[in-house]
Amino acid sequence: MKRSELQGRPRAAEGEGPFGGPLAKREPLVADGKTWKEVDDDIARHTEVMPTKLWWFAFIPSVLLMLVFVGGHIVNAGTGIGTTGISHPVGWGVFIVNFVFWIGIGHAGTLISAILFLFKQTWRTAINRSAEAMTIFAVAVAGVFPLMHTGRPWFAYWLFPLPDGRGPLWVNFNSPLLWDVFAVSTYGTISLVFWYIGMVPDLANLRDRAKHPLRKKIYGILSLGWTGGNRAWRHYESAYLMLAGLATPLVLSVHTIVSFDFAVSVIPGWHSTIFPPYFVAGAIFSGFAMVLTLTIIMRHVFELKSYITINHLESMAKVVLLTAGIVGIAYITEFIIAYYSAVPAERFHFANRVLGPYGWSAMIMLSCNLLVPQLLWIKKIRRSIAGLFIISIFVNIGMWFERYVIVTTSLHRDFVPSSWGVYDFNVMDWVLTVGSFGLFLTLFLLFARVLPTITMFEVKAVMDPETASRKNRKEVADG
Repeated sequence: MKRSELQGRPRAAEGEGPFGGPLAKREPLVADGKTWKEVDDDIARHTEVMPTKLWWFAFIPSVLLMLVFVGGHIVNAGTGIGTTGISHPVGWGVFIVNFVFWIGIGHAGTLISAILFLFKQTWRTAINRSAEAMTIFAVAVAGVFPLMHTGRPWFAYWLFPLPDGRGPLWVNFNSPLLWDVFAVSTYGTISLVFWYIGMVPDLANLRDRAKHPLRKKIYGILSLGWTGGNRAWRHYESAYLMLAGLATPLVLSVHTIVSFDFAVSVIPGWHSTIFPPYFVAGAIFSGFAMVLTLTIIMRHVFELKSYITINHLESMAKVVLLTAGIVGIAYITEFIIAYYSAVPAERFHFANRVLGPYGWSAMIMLSCNLLVPQLLWIKKIRRSIAGLFIISIFVNIGMWFERYVIVTTSLHRDFVPSSWGVYDFNVMDWVLTVGSFGLFLTLFLLFARVLPTITMFEVKAVMDPETASRKNRKEVADG
């Protein structure tokens, strides 16, 4: 249609689309007609009352698993990492598998907070706070594994280029393992600052609501003297936008550098230029699956169904479906390029990945990451709480096995058959793997106990002010 015709066209009536058709009505981001006061009451409630039985039911097992995790690392530090199943030629094993897995889990928080914020996606408002917290805790758990894998964690300061009497022992800046140190520490620092700055207005809200003097004092210190004035909001918005801009490149850079641990080597199955985008997509894939798992539990335990609606969950499911397709293309590309290369070692590796002694793990990976997410094409499943929860669990399992497959199958068959070996999880490997989930869940549950899991002021910003204020006025009149 020409511009002149559009200009001469009568203005569309209310409820009518630009070309005369019916205008689809968007479902509200906050359900049940909540008022601004009800938003504060609902979201702050779990920080002001005693923990529920469901919270204790989750917290006590998590703490026990965390203690098992700490005990396992104490044994490793005192006895040696040979207590795990790693041996020649698989010298990485459980430590690097879990490191890459947890770093990937932490990607969704920064994506939801920074990138979706810059693109003005308002559906992020109900999930960004918990996703940011998940990022901090996942990075903390991930950082433990490479530190313990050094075998002598008390010499961790050797990672830094400090001038001393160590002679020729200097940090190798050409090693991607050192790049990890800088990338992950930068990512963790920016994510922590981004998470904390985003909480300042809500911490001030909790300060003003607190009745106990100690709670008021603690929240007052954490809120940095927030007044809520016009100047404070202008400075806050500028700082938040700047941090979002800084955090956005980290989503791509961190897992790209983690992939260089593999891609810059000459090991068959690792030496591939597809690894950087493949790892980034896989990280977002697994991260969003973990956000789905946690938010589904959280909306039930803390009664937040009006704020974490089925529309929020469906939007996350669509991202999972998209990234599942990218990861699937990467899987297929790996096999095609290995065949096309005509390199015997590459062809052998990918045949061995599926048909070799670890073929069972490759089947789990392919089933959970390729087949199961395809169910999300069905709208009824995308809007089913039980269906989304089950699919998210399968994706988390599949992405853990992806890292297991990448590390194990490439290393257990070396170039020389006399150097071939096997790697199987023993008791200590299971202790460290399962225990890491205990540490992660303990930190997340403590966060959910004392801090608001949803950004109150951002939720209010996406509400219909006329409806909220009208209901407030009605309540005042009735009172």
